[in-house]
Amino acid sequence: MTGKVVLGIESSCDETGVGLVRVDNSGAVELLADEVASSVELHARYGGVVPEVASRAHLEAMVPTMHRALRTADLRLADVDAIAVTCGPGLAGALLVGVSAAKAYAAALDVPLYGVNHLAGHVAADTLEHGPLPKPCLALLVSGGHSQLLRVDELASKITEIGSTIDDAAGEAYDKVARLLDLPYPGGPPIDKAAREGDPRAIAFPRGMTGPRDAKFDFSFSGLKTAVARWVEARERSGEAVPVADVAASFQEAVADVLTAKAVRAAEELGIGTLVISGGVAANSRLSALAAERCAAAGIQLRVPRPRLCTDNGAMIAAVGAHLLLAGSAPSSLELSANPALPVHTISV
Repeated sequence: MTGKVVLGIESSCDETGVGLVRVDNSGAVELLADEVASSVELHARYGGVVPEVASRAHLEAMVPTMHRALRTADLRLADVDAIAVTCGPGLAGALLVGVSAAKAYAAALDVPLYGVNHLAGHVAADTLEHGPLPKPCLALLVSGGHSQLLRVDELASKITEIGSTIDDAAGEAYDKVARLLDLPYPGGPPIDKAAREGDPRAIAFPRGMTGPRDAKFDFSFSGLKTAVARWVEARERSGEAVPVADVAASFQEAVADVLTAKAVRAAEELGIGTLVISGGVAANSRLSALAAERCAAAGIQLRVPRPRLCTDNGAMIAAVGAHLLLAGSAPSSLELSANPALPVHTISV
């Protein structure tokens, strides 16, 4: 496939991602390389991401990850036609490492630079697996820092938030519950694994923000986390063993139930026929299974990228850059900086 090569750089949190895609005038995007260097093991001892540690890890990993991506794609830097980089939201220091690298590469190669939104990247990741998004579509973005429902009319120019978490995101709740159960960090995979041996109906944990007066498309997982903590503490005070598998399964069922119920309801009320689930928590087995069941019952097409594309990566940022390039969007200035609080409706800066 001939076309333009777009390089994507991601450094918003604890993973250094470099991706390469090729896009042609028809809008077809071909994934050429997706290389990631994770610093999660450095943070595991602290039970969460330490910003200073993440920034240093990005500095050390950026060039080696770039070299791996170019080798995988069998390309040289001179073959790159445009560069996209995450400029927000995320950790300020971590973002600045990626933005600085992207600006240096763009200046050296004399190619357009696009500062893009990390959240748009998670939506764009699905296009690398399933092709162009229907217009409009609904995206359920669930990760360590975000739980949002997004209406996507045009990936390069119009994404609207219709619902968001008012406290803990789903991924944060997983990490905190994993700590309560003495499971490793990050909490998503170990809870998912433990839940397979448990009974999701064993404990009736609450479903936050589902009352008749609650915002129908917003989320809240702080109360669920607290309910799990109180249940575990009560068992420990009574001297009884904590049934980790049942707690994990019941907690996970509560999260998946709320996420999928609200996403399907939003799609039905907005008259949207396609739901995309993206972000790290999209790799959760119960979430994807329950979403498939409910979408099938409602006649909604469900799209979920493979797990590798759900977590933070440079390929998804390159995909946003490819869409911006195709749309003729204005490139960013070399004075581009990071914005840790970049709103989702700002797709490029």
